[in-house]
Amino acid sequence: MSEYLCYDPTVEIRTEDEEALTTEILDIMETSNRKAFERHRHAVRDAHAKSHGFLKGELVIPKLPEHLRQGMFARPATYPVVIRLSSAPGDIHSDTIPAPRGMAIKVIGVDGERLLSGDTGGNQDFLLVNIPVLSFGTIHKYRQLVGLLEKNAQNPAFLQRAMAGVARGVEHAAEAVGIEPGATLKGLARDNAHLLGETYHSMAAIRFGDYIAKISVSPLSENVRALTGQDVGDVEDGTMRDLVVEHFLKQGAEYEVRAQLCRNTEDMPVEDAAVLWREELSPQQPIGTIRIPPQDAYSPARRVYGDDVLSFNPWHGIREHQPLGSIMRIRVAAYERSTQRRHELNAQPRIEPTSIDQIPD
Repeated sequence: MSEYLCYDPTVEIRTEDEEALTTEILDIMETSNRKAFERHRHAVRDAHAKSHGFLKGELVIPKLPEHLRQGMFARPATYPVVIRLSSAPGDIHSDTIPAPRGMAIKVIGVDGERLLSGDTGGNQDFLLVNIPVLSFGTIHKYRQLVGLLEKNAQNPAFLQRAMAGVARGVEHAAEAVGIEPGATLKGLARDNAHLLGETYHSMAAIRFGDYIAKISVSPLSENVRALTGQDVGDVEDGTMRDLVVEHFLKQGAEYEVRAQLCRNTEDMPVEDAAVLWREELSPQQPIGTIRIPPQDAYSPARRVYGDDVLSFNPWHGIREHQPLGSIMRIRVAAYERSTQRRHELNAQPRIEPTSIDQIPD
């Protein structure tokens, strides 16, 4: 018998009001997104609106131990990837305001049964954030918090910075007395560490073939490991983009892709993404390496393609890597609605790349 919990559809538990809550949340997000459009007269994503770089590279999957040979990781392979680095808010804010950072990865040319009907592409997307847990781990918590989060996003920059500073102080105080800070507090307390030295997490669970896992990507090469926790000093509006561009103009980077397999849903729940899966229960296990060569990470052509044409969706993928839990289920409708609206307002085609050569240099 495996030491890891086998995937079964019953690990997901839907509530009777989930559909109604989903509708309410999507309506709030759409209202906020339309306000952002009026400010910029350009449509942006509902979340992770501000990009800091677009990278082309490859994912190398070695021969793995038997229990890790799941889904697209079942056999050794090398896939082209395109990566988008971003900040979490659903509007374009100055980098002087601390915010969680995101890493969205599109793996090109993955075979398998598609999750979404009408998805004619052959790609697998992984959407990751530099926090291991989600502030609003269930759809009910998200509904309670979405108004607060949207209100804070509309505050002046100085007030948002002040809130982040207060959150950091409270977080440190909680740690000093041995209390684990909540996920919401951690989200508000993000500092401006170098985003290329961060470890990025799926936060919510996904199906991992026969099992269930959370996915993470961690700095591997010495040059990006040296950036972990590095204070970037004085921050200006475009500092994060500049850091990415300056790094990749002269050097590349390697990151390790890891899977943390679920042992049981009591200690490692699927339906509450705010609960940390402790590594003493199940360690992170390497499943691949992302290699990124030197390049222009933010050329005008690449920026326009990445911001206006390209889309990332955790449900863009194969059945063996199905997103799990209520927060992931709401994303089925959320990402489709956001993508459709963004492409229509910007009069841009929806293109799912079939080759890395389609990504501009």
